[in-house]
Amino acid sequence: MPTPSGHTTAVRAKTVIGTSVKDAQGEKIGVIEDIVLDKTSNAILFAVVGFGGVLGMGEKFHPIPWASLDYNEPDSAYIIHKTKDELKSAPADSIDVLTRDDGNQWRQSAHDYYGAPRNWS
Repeated sequence: MPTPSGHTTAVRAKTVIGTSVKDAQGEKIGVIEDIVLDKTSNAILFAVVGFGGVLGMGEKFHPIPWASLDYNEPDSAYIIHKTKDELKSAPADSIDVLTRDDGNQWRQSAHDYYGAPRNWS
């Protein structure tokens, strides 16, 4: 079934992981490193996007609500409507910390920061 933008609603995790993330101007700012799922609600908690760093050093991992990422088929990339400077103050930590305590703290702060709709009760 297609979404309003014409894309399929079924998305395989292995096709998402490793996909570039660009800002609205088309500049690459990161890569989707992982997707964190909530087994009890059957929902995506957030995508983990790696920004910055060189050879794995200094990279920051950002929990970004799935609803805040728009897929741009011509670019084969997800678009986030934030600038690099805005992302400097976004919630971020290591992947291990992001998923600690079921990832709920980070889900909450990420949805607050990005103004994303909540899909949990």
